[in-house]
Amino acid sequence: MRIAIFSSRRYERSFFEKANARHDLVWLEPRLSPETASLAAGFDCVCCFVNDEASAGVLETLAAGGTKLLALRSAGYNNVDLAAAARLGIHVVRVPAYSP
Repeated sequence: MRIAIFSSRRYERSFFEKANARHDLVWLEPRLSPETASLAAGFDCVCCFVNDEASAGVLETLAAGGTKLLALRSAGYNNVDLAAAARLGIHVVRVPAYSP
């Protein structure tokens, strides 16, 4: 699976790479937004963080590019239009809680 990781920071990479066994991870420093969503064209999955935007317009761009999964690196999901995601067939997953 090709995964575009938005809002990526250098310190996160070692953790993802250590846990990754078979996915193609692509690190993107910009936030996910209407202006950057097209960078995810051709990716099965987009991984985003708490300050990224997953509005209906962004999700429509992602879906048009082939994205089927939005993986949040946060417990909160107030930045995601869940109704639009469901309508577009994009599954949304998140972390269940933060580690102390």
